[in-house]
Amino acid sequence: MIKSVEWQNNLVKMIDQTKIPHIFEIVDIKTSEQMYTAIKDMIVRGAPAIGISGAHGVSLGALELQNETDKNVFLDKLHKICEYLKSSRPTAVNLAWAVDKQFELAKTSTSQTVDGVIKELIENGIYLENEDIEINKKMGDYGAEVVPKGATILTHCNAGALATVGYGTALGVVRSAFAKDKTIKVFADETRPRQQGARLTTFELVQDGIDTTLITDGMSGYFMSQGMIDFVVVGADRIASNGDTANKIGTYNLAIVAKEHNVPFYIAAPLSTIDISIASGKQIPIEERDHQEVTHINGERVCAEGVHIINPGFDVTPAKYIAGIITEKGILRAPFEESIKEAFSK
Repeated sequence: MIKSVEWQNNLVKMIDQTKIPHIFEIVDIKTSEQMYTAIKDMIVRGAPAIGISGAHGVSLGALELQNETDKNVFLDKLHKICEYLKSSRPTAVNLAWAVDKQFELAKTSTSQTVDGVIKELIENGIYLENEDIEINKKMGDYGAEVVPKGATILTHCNAGALATVGYGTALGVVRSAFAKDKTIKVFADETRPRQQGARLTTFELVQDGIDTTLITDGMSGYFMSQGMIDFVVVGADRIASNGDTANKIGTYNLAIVAKEHNVPFYIAAPLSTIDISIASGKQIPIEERDHQEVTHINGERVCAEGVHIINPGFDVTPAKYIAGIITEKGILRAPFEESIKEAFSK
């Protein structure tokens, strides 16, 4: 199984996802500043993987401050590092969740020494890393229960092992379904402009021996109209308390088309992706990405000079289009305000 992020000997081993599928390269992340860059430049991407990377980034930042003898000064400087890390990708709530979890641990630690706090941060980051895989496997098993036998599953972007520490959210559902039913097939759309579906999702699924077809983003309506898609499952970067879900740009379009053709549309995401502090998707910040992602392909300009560009990285799918949210606590269904509240109380 691919492991995208791993703490080893006071640094983080990370797959450079910008080079897949041409090159499979592991990079060493040694400082909080390097972690900020790795998250911002999408060397690591996918909300759960970003979250764990953020947790490890706090540990790296703490190691940079290990010569501080005053615990209050240490905490003040660590807080600034935490805020810096959180600013790297504003939409994926898992990042803020994990970073805040680490800082809260540091703040409430009963350890009398800075070294003691650092040790706790490292241990907790490793715990969260390992927990992520177990959570994904639970989600996969719940999701597999609602995948029809012999289904062709459509997925958008990459929500697999590369988007998590391992196994995956949406692709975790695919993997668990395939383990029970080898006739399962997948359609992966390319996911412009970064092409995570083409580059990453197909890479993972082909490695797993799962029958996979790559399509362009605009083809989903055609294939659904032909009865060739039975089920849609995607990941998420932030889910509001009413079920509205932010995911990679193009997800909203897919949900509308699925609704029109009576194809069940599911979200697969851990509870850490649900932001219960916001009432609806209108409050989710949408990251604006570099315009060159749209104007260029493989370094070559593909449009006229002077054209205007808008490049939001995400869109929000209203809860009314979502059949269910697959979590480690089970499948949440409408009314989502109630099912989400119940899941957090378990």
